[in-house]
Amino acid sequence: MTSSEIGEQIKERRKVLRITQPDLAEMAGISINTLYKIERGQANPTVEILNKIADILGMELKLEVKQPKL
Repeated sequence: MTSSEIGEQIKERRKVLRITQPDLAEMAGISINTLYKIERGQANPTVEILNKIADILGMELKLEVKQPKL
């Protein structure tokens, strides 16, 4: 999943829950500008920040490690 796809899912879920960007940013402990960039796919947030946002939005963060090609 790309940064843009992750950002779009965060944005869609935030809107479904009717949470504003400033409110989500405050709850996640990040700046509004950072959240804006995450939602637009222009940021490279840490797993910790993504996990915090996902938790607030009732989403699950799932990491997969790609297997090396042989």
